[in-house]
Amino acid sequence: MKPLSGIRVLDLSRVLAGPWAGQILADLGADVIKVERPGSGDDTRAWGPPFLKSRDGEPMGAGYFMAANRGKRSIELDLSTAEGQAIVKELAMDSDVLLENYKTGTLARYGLAWNDLSAINPRLVYCSITGFGQSGPRAADPAYDFIIQAMGGLMSITGVPDGEPGAGPQKVGIPIVDLMTGVYSACAVLAALIGRAVTGHGTYIDMAMLDVQVSVLSNQAMNYLLSNKAPVRTGNAHPNIQPQKVYSCGDGNIILVVGNDKQYVDLCTALGRPELASDERFVNNAVRVANQPRLHAILDEIFASQDRSFWLEKLARAGVPAGPINTIPEVFTEPQVQHRDMLRYFETPTVESIPQVMSPFHFGGERLSADTPPPFLGQHTDEILEELAAKENLK
Repeated sequence: MKPLSGIRVLDLSRVLAGPWAGQILADLGADVIKVERPGSGDDTRAWGPPFLKSRDGEPMGAGYFMAANRGKRSIELDLSTAEGQAIVKELAMDSDVLLENYKTGTLARYGLAWNDLSAINPRLVYCSITGFGQSGPRAADPAYDFIIQAMGGLMSITGVPDGEPGAGPQKVGIPIVDLMTGVYSACAVLAALIGRAVTGHGTYIDMAMLDVQVSVLSNQAMNYLLSNKAPVRTGNAHPNIQPQKVYSCGDGNIILVVGNDKQYVDLCTALGRPELASDERFVNNAVRVANQPRLHAILDEIFASQDRSFWLEKLARAGVPAGPINTIPEVFTEPQVQHRDMLRYFETPTVESIPQVMSPFHFGGERLSADTPPPFLGQHTDEILEELAAKENLK
């Protein structure tokens, strides 16, 4: 039994934030029914190449879609029709959770808003995910991850510092706000389900991507609020703890992460430069942060004198946190990643092999993840409609 066995989620969302939340709930054991537009489905099915291909070479869906929809059942419904709206209402009556990320007010026009569905199922947890939330001057505006990374301050602190080659704001290499919004949404849903166990009633969750981005500014937000100084881009160097950055060795780069003064002493010993530990410019973290250009210049010269493997071995023996910068292919050949079984392959009658990056959940020594691959468009339409018909016959 998985933690959410017996919980049904009606997933009306598409693209990434909502589907990511739905996939998390599916990995935890929920029965997630994904409602998709007839003929085209979730937008991300077409966001390729690359595409998953069938055994006969036909494209079955883009990698973007395959990343966020594991463990779900797909039904094709047109929500703009009376028939589609009626089926959604039937499904909502028997669901515990509804996820949606339509523009504010859209589902109200279809009679599928929180007020409509909670009236027929008071136990429903209804989670709305939008770019800017259900209220405020931008509530009706469309939003994408890239826009929110910019508006929410993330890009102002990400990238090469001014005055260096390649300087300028930079977005993160994955749609981080979409993904974090999905995680926060799943967390909110789980909290609402616990609350429902006490009150007997569901609730409405208003989740905004911009709110999430502002929230996760975390230490950088507090750096500003306490100093009244706007944080700036520092590249790969940490703004508060030093030395932490990328260093170039003779044959590649490594990451060095020194988190406290003891680790700094151990670093100096491992590098064969113990005198740097007592140098008044670097003797504690505060002065290392103030003098980091001088410290980095010294460390740059030291690390460049030997190959990456030489330094990684020495740092590991000294207990100084460091590691290589892996490419995505190298991630999946990393022994620790392989040991944790983070990559699996599903086989179906239609597709020979569907790769999936697994959930990080481990409960009681067992990995929790959905047991089925992302669905093909409308794969479960007949199955779900037959379930609804059987339920009507039992009345």
